[in-house]
Amino acid sequence: MDFSIFAQAYKNRDLRRRLLIVIGIITIYSLLTHVPVPVANTTSLQSFLLQLFNNTPILGFANIFSGGALASFSIVLMGLGPFINASIIMQLLGQVIPKLEALQKEGEQGQNKINYYTRLLTVPLALIQSFAMVAFIRQTSTKIEGFDIIGKQSLLQWAVVILSITAGSLLLMWLGEIITDRGIGNGISIIILAGIISRLPQSFGQVFSIASGDTNAMIGAIALVLIFLAMIYFIVVLNEGQRNIPISYARRSSSSNSYNAVDTHLPIRLITAGVIPIIFSLAFLSIPGFLGQLFSNAKTVWLASFAKHISALFQPTNWVYIGVYFLMVFVFTYFYTAVVFKPTDIAENLQKQGGFIPGIRPGRETESYLKKVINRLTFSGAIALGVIAVLPFLLEKFISSAQNIAIGGTSLLILVAVVIETMKQIESRALMATYEKY
Repeated sequence: MDFSIFAQAYKNRDLRRRLLIVIGIITIYSLLTHVPVPVANTTSLQSFLLQLFNNTPILGFANIFSGGALASFSIVLMGLGPFINASIIMQLLGQVIPKLEALQKEGEQGQNKINYYTRLLTVPLALIQSFAMVAFIRQTSTKIEGFDIIGKQSLLQWAVVILSITAGSLLLMWLGEIITDRGIGNGISIIILAGIISRLPQSFGQVFSIASGDTNAMIGAIALVLIFLAMIYFIVVLNEGQRNIPISYARRSSSSNSYNAVDTHLPIRLITAGVIPIIFSLAFLSIPGFLGQLFSNAKTVWLASFAKHISALFQPTNWVYIGVYFLMVFVFTYFYTAVVFKPTDIAENLQKQGGFIPGIRPGRETESYLKKVINRLTFSGAIALGVIAVLPFLLEKFISSAQNIAIGGTSLLILVAVVIETMKQIESRALMATYEKY
């Protein structure tokens, strides 16, 4: 990456404006994480939640992705969870409902329509999740403290609490779309990135705090840092890995009736799905643990017992959680690759444009060839992505000083992938800006 391009493009007004929009919205997001939901005893509630999330790995996991908004009981405590879940549902429905599948093929207009449906679906999901979160906090505080820490409120006050949390989630969705449209990069990913960055120093600080005073533990902590540096390098290589499929186009010569071949290539990334499988997997994996915590105090004995069993199974340190996490990353890598990379459409477009892969007939043979290549690449990429995702959890099980570092490791995976994609888009716009001089 040529960083001198950024210095040259800094004078470009449009690029500066886009960067300032991103910085401004991240600042707004940081401020929103400190705006509490209107309840009677905010200070006691925040203190209770901070202690609860520090002692419960699955909740601490969710707190990191909310940028600490969960622990402070902020209006944006749900983060972008409802929108991400709505996006997952729409992606799944697009594979089984013909009308939605047709919309996906209509280009920008069809995608705008799908985005509209996704926003509509986000509203009821945000209402349900905010109600469930408030109910969970009330139930947990009653179990641990012996009383409802939120306190008794009127129906109107409860409506204000639920609507505040829902509005906060919708506000984040809107801010993310502003970044996508008027800033640089994917707005949703950048907001998630901002939340992770704000909590990573604390996550790694806890590791060295635990290791302080113990020479062996400190050596283990330093080894962990080296391992994570190696992980960063491997993630970068994984993101940049691609296979170039040679493509030739027949072009008529302007000076004669003969045809000349114009050679180019079709790049296919090792991980076409990017970081989306990780985000999807985490969204799904948070559901069993959350429901387990929610129903652990149910009056029905079998339901409470089952909920406690599920909650224990889906703790990040449990082998079941690690195994399911790896499997879901693997499956979602295949799923999302099938959504974004469609060999049938590519083969059809190549045939229409007079392009072909040398040695492969246009049409069905080209489609079959592309399917074979993408399946092989996706298999290798899905395994590599799954290993990177679960590696920090394995380190936590075998290295005592790695406590809570699994959260930082998974965050690191998302962080690196999002930063790389955003930097590529910045570089692309910077190159476009420098062309204006010529």
